[in-house]
Amino acid sequence: MTAALRLGVLLLLLLPPLQAEEPSEEPSEEPAALPETRARPRSGPAPVTDVARLCVCDLLVAECDTNCCCDPDCTAADFSLFTTCSVPIVTGDSQLCSQKAAVYSLDVDANPPERIFELIDQVNPSIFCIHSTNYKQALSFSSPEMPTSDNFDQLLKQFGSAAFSAEPDNWNTDTNPSDANETYGYEYGVPVQTADAFLRLPSPVVSSWCSDANPAGFLVNQATKCTRLVSMEKCGNIEAVSMLFYVNSSILAVPRSSQMVNITVQSVVAQSQNGTRTLLNGSEVLRLPVILDELCINIVLGVSYHITYTDAGEIIEAAASFVLGAINREALLIQQSFEISFTQVNTQPVPLSGNPGYVVGLPVRAGFRPQGSGIIQNTNKYNQLTILQSTSSQDCMAAQGARTPVLFGYNMISGCTLRITAAVQCQPLTQTLLDLLKGQNFPEYVASFGNSQAQDVLDWVPIIHLYTSEQSSCQIPISLEIEVKWTKYGSLVNPQARIVNVTATIATTTLKQLPSGRERTIPVTSSVVFTDVSSPAEPGYKAWPTINAKLPFDFFFPFV
Repeated sequence: MTAALRLGVLLLLLLPPLQAEEPSEEPSEEPAALPETRARPRSGPAPVTDVARLCVCDLLVAECDTNCCCDPDCTAADFSLFTTCSVPIVTGDSQLCSQKAAVYSLDVDANPPERIFELIDQVNPSIFCIHSTNYKQALSFSSPEMPTSDNFDQLLKQFGSAAFSAEPDNWNTDTNPSDANETYGYEYGVPVQTADAFLRLPSPVVSSWCSDANPAGFLVNQATKCTRLVSMEKCGNIEAVSMLFYVNSSILAVPRSSQMVNITVQSVVAQSQNGTRTLLNGSEVLRLPVILDELCINIVLGVSYHITYTDAGEIIEAAASFVLGAINREALLIQQSFEISFTQVNTQPVPLSGNPGYVVGLPVRAGFRPQGSGIIQNTNKYNQLTILQSTSSQDCMAAQGARTPVLFGYNMISGCTLRITAAVQCQPLTQTLLDLLKGQNFPEYVASFGNSQAQDVLDWVPIIHLYTSEQSSCQIPISLEIEVKWTKYGSLVNPQARIVNVTATIATTTLKQLPSGRERTIPVTSSVVFTDVSSPAEPGYKAWPTINAKLPFDFFFPFV
């Protein structure tokens, strides 16, 4: 051993052991652990999400949402009007192995009916669940910090760019200053923003009265009707019955931008008191409510918005059509109707699966039908009607999201296995299996021909849903069977395949409570069957010709 090596070993023996230091920029929220418990392994992350305060169905500000049992704005009187809880269970991060879950239900036997709240421990049966985490903010959506004059510069530095950091003081990221002004288009369901707030689409909330706090969601076609109290003497001062209330604010072309799109008046229809309607000329002129001959005219009875957007989610045009009416002193209540629809410009046609009949091996075309519009399809024809795709591991929890298209004329079957433990809850497992079998967006209609057009609604076949279950306390779905009935249409020389009926049947089984420590494996299957229901061609013969001889009326003249 050399002298230098001996000197190094001596220094290592004399130096004290190094200890890892915790960052001291922010004080820890958790109390310091005792010395004897510091080395114990943690079984899970610290609970950082208060599920009792989370409420995903709380959409209206300072108002009670219908059937939203977790809405803090709802009172005991509101719960007595609920029919069911729209969100019966609220959880935090679904990827954790163990977490708290808030369960809401209604006690209809009580007088008056009341809400029941319960906080339970939910166990995730997936083998890919997370047991520990080193970033507690990733487990919940914390309340955003409201900008003030003191923290504005800090928030602008943190969230002013396209990619922002949760800890800008600790993470040194090089951002381009030009990205701070970059904006992106609307996404599905995001409220359409205006210069002052959002595009209003009044709707009934708990009762039939109109609530002006309902925002119009992007690409969400809606049609609502509500009742409003109107006084003829004050009709000119009520904003909600004036055309100016619905067109005075400009729409933002994209969220958080300075580009404005004005709402133009497309048409104005006058409705008389007996119900007849007349299209008025000069629709660009605003007609405000005025009192004339014991009547208050130009009262808004209906508004229809039509939004035109691009494939990038940018709004380029906005138009509104109005229905105006009149009220007298006796009419105190009016019913207003509101609609909104969206149209994309420069849309490319969805690829066909035959012309006109289906071709064997091409995907079955499917889509949705929003209220008051044609069929909406996914531009990817291989992602319209799909079933569960089998994986190599045959694990249902690992197969989530894997789908395969339904091809015309191909009978298919796929499946996976589900491992159930004693800690599995019935209701979350039922919803997970439904999402697994049907996918995120199970269509409502199927095209009868391979070239059926979206605007021809009568040329589409609705999907019939059937459920086979037993009378039991807990029923979980285990199979989805799709039966497609088709027939040969046209001549015998060149028949065309036409779909006449589609049935989706979900079969369930009873989930019995397992003893502690026991497991059970259940097979989950998905299948598609094509059935030819064509009537067989029968040979026929032409009928022998008949002689229809008629004599002229004067054949026997002059004898008769």
